[in-house]
Amino acid sequence: MKKLVVLALTIITLNCYSQGDNYKQNYKKFEDLALTPPMGWNSWNKFACNVDENMIKQMADAMVTTGMKDAGYTYINIDDCWHGNRDSLGFIHPDPKRFSSGMKALADYVHSKGLKLGIYSDAGSQTCGGRPGSRGYEFQDAMTYAQWGIDYLKYDWCNTEGLKAEGAYKTITAALRKAGRPIVLSICEWGTDKPWTWGQSVGHLWRTTGDIYDCFDCINDHGSWKSWGVMQILDKQEGLRQYAGPGHWNDPDMLEVGNGGLSVTENKAHFSIWAMLASPLIAGNDLRSMSADTKAILTNKEVIAINQDPLGVQGFKHSMKDSVHTWLKPLKGGGWAVCFLNRSVLPKSFQYDWTPVIDTVSKRELNPKSTVYTLRDLWLKKEAGTTEKPVKATLAPHDVLVLRLTPKK
Repeated sequence: MKKLVVLALTIITLNCYSQGDNYKQNYKKFEDLALTPPMGWNSWNKFACNVDENMIKQMADAMVTTGMKDAGYTYINIDDCWHGNRDSLGFIHPDPKRFSSGMKALADYVHSKGLKLGIYSDAGSQTCGGRPGSRGYEFQDAMTYAQWGIDYLKYDWCNTEGLKAEGAYKTITAALRKAGRPIVLSICEWGTDKPWTWGQSVGHLWRTTGDIYDCFDCINDHGSWKSWGVMQILDKQEGLRQYAGPGHWNDPDMLEVGNGGLSVTENKAHFSIWAMLASPLIAGNDLRSMSADTKAILTNKEVIAINQDPLGVQGFKHSMKDSVHTWLKPLKGGGWAVCFLNRSVLPKSFQYDWTPVIDTVSKRELNPKSTVYTLRDLWLKKEAGTTEKPVKATLAPHDVLVLRLTPKK
């Protein structure tokens, strides 16, 4: 009898431990995703809550026909306000009027174009637009997204009363891992809880600031919060570059290129700086009606190559003189990218003398004394001499000169 009791207790104990193993969570993101900064399109900057399946399909079509897919853009991301209600079991459904065919059919359509579909949710009880958030439904939502065929999740931070960011984002990461479909996780926590210090193992990119605003050098004060111009966001990247690299990127927010608030010159500067920052390149304009200038900026493959360089090192501000800032970015194979940015509202002439520079993060050296580099102007798309002579140029207000340096054979 004693043996039977001991055997029964042993079986119960083993079952308890076995059952307990089912509750262990994997808080590590899917590896081998976003090894270069993600490239795609998001609906929010241009359309806010005005989203529906026909428009999303049209954007997928336009991404192909405009040459953006060929330039490297992959994701079609639906931001806030796609949501309908939860059913009696708590599973989320898309708005039945706006997305009448369902998200699975939409994902299939986007995938048929050789693209990937992204979606949006929030760590709180409601999204920023007042739709159902994922708080308390994380595992159900992740399962639903996997069944739909979602490839990218932007996860926001509105209505998160009492939550701690790191824990909340670990929960959705665990839910995505449990669902089993590799999904890129975009941590949209606005930089409040310093996600760069804990986000590397949890998500693939993290917002470093509040929302971008469609102007070059201004602040939009909403009273209880602010949105930031391109230059304001650039300034907030100081001290963050050591946290970025393949699979884990600082995200200074989506692009405003082509949305009307910036001049053509400012659009070019905005895009160039985001490329130097190894930022995700997520367009936010109407792809169906781009001007020739906007299309040329967004599809400049030589500037995109700086952003997508597999070394994965974020650029840094090396110097500034009389409103002209010099940014450097080490590249794979011993090359470098250099961006001269005129932050003034006046034209500025400058001369840059090539001197040795050691990047303290990547430990890479730019040494024009021992190596001659050829220069290529990435916007004019032509050769521009070598480092044997100084760079002399005049930049228009808010303009850039972007050079790629290649060791001369």
